[in-house]
Amino acid sequence: MNQSVAAGAPLASEVAAWVAGLSYADLPDDVVATTKLRVLDVMGLSLAGSATPLGHSVRAAVRAMAPGGPSHVWGGGDRTAAPFAAFANASFAQALEFDDTHNESIVHMSSPSVASALALAETRRISGRELIVAVAVGNEIACRIGSVAPGTFHRRGFHPTGLFSPFGIAYAAGKLLGLDVGALAWAAGIAGSTAAGLLECWVDGTQSKFLHSGFAAQNGMAAALLAQAGASGPPRIFEGRFGLFASHLQDAAVVKNFARITDGLGTRWDSRNSSFKPFPAAHVLHPYIDLLLRLRAEHAITPADVVSIECPVAEFNVSIVCEPVAEKTAPATEAHCRVCLQYTLAEALVRGELGRTAYTDANRTDPEILALAKRVTYRVDPDFPPPGRFKGALTMRLADGRVFDVVEEYNRGSAENPMTMEELRAKFDDNAGGALDASARDLIAQGIASLETLDDAGALVRLACRV
Repeated sequence: MNQSVAAGAPLASEVAAWVAGLSYADLPDDVVATTKLRVLDVMGLSLAGSATPLGHSVRAAVRAMAPGGPSHVWGGGDRTAAPFAAFANASFAQALEFDDTHNESIVHMSSPSVASALALAETRRISGRELIVAVAVGNEIACRIGSVAPGTFHRRGFHPTGLFSPFGIAYAAGKLLGLDVGALAWAAGIAGSTAAGLLECWVDGTQSKFLHSGFAAQNGMAAALLAQAGASGPPRIFEGRFGLFASHLQDAAVVKNFARITDGLGTRWDSRNSSFKPFPAAHVLHPYIDLLLRLRAEHAITPADVVSIECPVAEFNVSIVCEPVAEKTAPATEAHCRVCLQYTLAEALVRGELGRTAYTDANRTDPEILALAKRVTYRVDPDFPPPGRFKGALTMRLADGRVFDVVEEYNRGSAENPMTMEELRAKFDDNAGGALDASARDLIAQGIASLETLDDAGALVRLACRV
């Protein structure tokens, strides 16, 4: 297989050459370790999400669209075609807004990567090492493409996961299918025709955003299968005249750093700058939630004590979690709550936690929470870091005159402030506990811990589905 391309080749072809030549031995030890943890996290989240109302809708729709097939829809006994299993399981993993995020691009990269790789692992024999490589590839490429112009897509109403993850999955699935350089580039070009991710659902709180991981997994895999069968796609899908960035970012003032896609491939892993989530909410909210819960615990603060909470924020966060204020203080649905700074901090303070079962309708309509949300304000701080680092700070003023000024420089779950192995395992147990007993969860965790030794990665799915 030719694994090189000529100078001046399209970006998609340069990436394809790297993917085609990549082996497990090329992965740094820390990338292997975190990739395995991402598999554990996504499997737990998919099992939890399968039990949500959205999960029930997705399962019913997949039964109607593609009844029967080799790959499991997790959380039940349904089987379907691999692209539809990937769609369902990735959508489940996004349903609680609890899956990991690349800090710079704000792409939820692991839910589609893990779901698609495991769906393919039920159609052919894929080793644990091959699975690790595929997930690492899918994550890395989605993060890199999303970092060409970070912070610009949310404010234009695009969800980075819907836009960028289809490309990561096209390369990851293509790697597992054994595509050559030309076919991998075609797969990326085909995937570009499906990249969407519109965020109008943030206006009314409907659920379509949680399907973006699913569509990314399904469409990326479909692109790879089409390329395998001989369908072609434009290798200049990124930098071309009608490519992704020319079409989606038509403002000439926006800087597009295309070098982020290919520079240092294989030596600099951008996916290292990704964070696990301790809370089921938009990732930029996490440092604020941690600060608030810490103050509550250390000073026995009650909602009645609070006169005001002011939060400095980075400008790119305003359109994501701060505005319009009327929506963010009184969200319309459970899905809406997860991207609201004001409401989220109010619920966290009133309830004293923000876990898997947060954002119920009872909480969303609680007069005490809604009243407190109106006392949470924000201001843009020009000194806050740009995309790539989630910093939080708040000033809390109490009725007794006390004032607390606190700062969280790095969100918990990031490389600089990591969650512990015990915290990640506890998160998996909590998420998977509704579907699997302790012994089954232990077997899955043990299988993932030694994933590089497995001859058949599909065994993980059989453990999760009890078959």
